[in-house]
Amino acid sequence: MTRSRILLALLVLATALLVAPPASAAVTFTSTAVNQGGGNCLDLPAGSTTAGAQLRAFTCSSGADQNIAFTPVSATSDTYTITTRSGQCVDVSGASTADNAAIIQWPCHGGTNQQWRLVPVTVAGTDRTFNLVSVGSGKCVAPSGGASAPNTNLVQLPCATSGGRVWRLPAFTGGGTGPGTFTNPLSQHGPDPWLTYYDGSYYLATTTWNSTVTMRRASTLAGLATASDQVIFNLTRPNGAGTMWAPEFHLLDGPNGKRWYFYYTAGREPYDLGTQRIHVLESAGLDPMGPYSFKADLLDPTQDNTWELDPGILQLNGKLYLLGTFYNGSQPMFIRPLSNPWTASGTRRVLSTPTYGWETVGGAVNEGAEVLQRGGKTFIVYSASHCSTPDYKLGMLTYNGGDPLSSSSWVKSPNPVFQRSDANGVYGPGHNGFFKSPDGTEDWIVYHANNSASGGCDMNRTTRAQKFTWNADGTPNFGTPVALGVTQTAPSGE
Repeated sequence: MTRSRILLALLVLATALLVAPPASAAVTFTSTAVNQGGGNCLDLPAGSTTAGAQLRAFTCSSGADQNIAFTPVSATSDTYTITTRSGQCVDVSGASTADNAAIIQWPCHGGTNQQWRLVPVTVAGTDRTFNLVSVGSGKCVAPSGGASAPNTNLVQLPCATSGGRVWRLPAFTGGGTGPGTFTNPLSQHGPDPWLTYYDGSYYLATTTWNSTVTMRRASTLAGLATASDQVIFNLTRPNGAGTMWAPEFHLLDGPNGKRWYFYYTAGREPYDLGTQRIHVLESAGLDPMGPYSFKADLLDPTQDNTWELDPGILQLNGKLYLLGTFYNGSQPMFIRPLSNPWTASGTRRVLSTPTYGWETVGGAVNEGAEVLQRGGKTFIVYSASHCSTPDYKLGMLTYNGGDPLSSSSWVKSPNPVFQRSDANGVYGPGHNGFFKSPDGTEDWIVYHANNSASGGCDMNRTTRAQKFTWNADGTPNFGTPVALGVTQTAPSGE
């Protein structure tokens, strides 16, 4: 290596060290390693046991091929050997100091080309982010060429705080870099969001308004903002081939055990409101991103005489129900019993009709019904008024016992429970969902909203999230919509 290249490497490494303080202590831990340049994970291809197998950045999963063990090097505070599933060590091939030398697995021998410093790098909106610096070469692990695509081989490149050189270690326990944070929006073009935390990742689906079903995944809430939308299904059936909107997915019991059921609204292409109906896909396994196959058109068995929108799922007293909205001169909310996640067992019943003044601004609408349950109480939180107005907002029904199919079993709150905040520049907040923090201790709401009072029902509505609390009477307190760009503490357990 030339003198100038050595000086350059030292300068870049020194810059990284100034970005954040070093890890406080080296302790043994096992974690995935998530590349911040593309959201892919450090992966041992096909669980190889071959010495010299090159490691790669690959789509994150819950598989053992992506779990790596960090063992402290004696008498160091931030240096580790890293072991793959096969029991071999992460190694710079041939102890090379050259750029683009392969990152491989090799039988452990303790050499400096198998020793790695975890140099903290501050990344806005997340935590536990590091350069993985080879002690032998002073270079960092990165996807070849800094590529963000999955299935990219790993090499060593000069260290930097971008270009795929930074990795998040979600299970890092060697001191920590403080609680994670995030800012809204989570998606710049994300109407009708549905967000779930499952098995170490957040999954987000939103309206596409075309013939694709997409989903994005990240290990942190902040990471969703830069994660790519991946197509998980293409709509081709003539009666539901386009204008996919209002998606949500639920892990439900099916004939082959638990499966993800992905509900959405779609009609004929081009857009034809009268043909919009609710449809459902079924996953092949337990990955929320599929693969999926088409399962059914969720049509009303006796009243398929108008469009139906905005599917929601209610599980109550051991039974399953579909929620939605339809047109009868206004937009009431309906409920329909299901015999399984894709089959109706009865016709729809009107559950709520827009009657309050705040439910009728721009149009009489009750839609986007979403279920919230806690402490034996069941609530349905729904969107009211027309989405073309800044007064689109959330109302709430509370279950008071009896037959869930009967509107008399539900009490409507006389006032909205979540609405615009002119002071915070949030207009038309609605079409929400709910999710738990990774450790299960916090409740969060996800919703879309506009940045101005002139915003409408289009793809410019952004996805936002915030934590909410509970009142003394057991009802939810959603508070006030948080302004865009305000730093919020990430969900507990990240």
